[in-house]
Amino acid sequence: MRRFTLLLLVFCIAPFSTVFGSDTALRQTAIGWLGGYQPFSLFAESGGSLDNFEGSADGIEINIVDMPTDGGIKEDVPNAYKAKFEKWKAEFRSTEIGRLQWDSYANNKNFVLTIKVVRSRGKGAGTDKFLWDDAGKFVGATITLGSELDNGYPSPIYYPVLNSLSQDEMTYPINGTILAATKLSHELGHVDQTAKVNAEFVQLQDRLMVAYNSIFLKNGLKTTDKRLVDLAQQMGGTPVEIWESREYWSEVNAMLFLKERISKEYFYCSVFNKIRRNLKDYAADFEQRFVLFPEYSNSSCWK
Repeated sequence: MRRFTLLLLVFCIAPFSTVFGSDTALRQTAIGWLGGYQPFSLFAESGGSLDNFEGSADGIEINIVDMPTDGGIKEDVPNAYKAKFEKWKAEFRSTEIGRLQWDSYANNKNFVLTIKVVRSRGKGAGTDKFLWDDAGKFVGATITLGSELDNGYPSPIYYPVLNSLSQDEMTYPINGTILAATKLSHELGHVDQTAKVNAEFVQLQDRLMVAYNSIFLKNGLKTTDKRLVDLAQQMGGTPVEIWESREYWSEVNAMLFLKERISKEYFYCSVFNKIRRNLKDYAADFEQRFVLFPEYSNSSCWK
């Protein structure tokens, strides 16, 4: 098995909207840690404080393996969390979009999707351990869910959909299983995205990001450096921009699940109005990708 180090493809959900204190601080922290070669697991469960964050400067491995013939979904769930996990899975599969997405992986013998539940992730989740075969075909990934996935809400920055479920309980109490299933939908969105990425391009991005970060640290953090501009053009954006784009695409997947799941609930418009506010306040540049989908653009809440 051949391995490549990747500094980009870790997708994680922040558990609290107040971890970094302010929107500006959050964005600056993301850029700062990236410059320090930290993977994007910065946004994983951190106990509400950077003091408790356990990061790694070694990046994430992309493994080149033989194409599996006995794939499907492999559940790695300790007995203590099995009842909980089954509720989350049932909630996700209660929608047509959830069943179709789940079954597309469960029935694919040439792809291994491992879903784990661990205590260390707490209220967060993440997707990593990507596998490709020698022909460049995407053949595996691992989603890791925290054992408290049915609690906690991430920031509206990067997570406008997940954050929309964080309304005051007096306004509309959201069932914890809906929250957990929406987080699961977000993570499956990352797997779907990665399936569309050319393996050679991912490896190119890996190499160029190492060069980008090195120059970035040495030039006084000047992103206008022509060398950095050239590298960003080759890899489709700066490392932070690439990560940011991937998070918002996964939020689109979460929105599609949520639209089907709560469209008949009395709090449907409250949730979708908050999604809309979050996008306008924190992600106006990304709202258009939500508008592409009638589940958002033609929502009855806008009429």
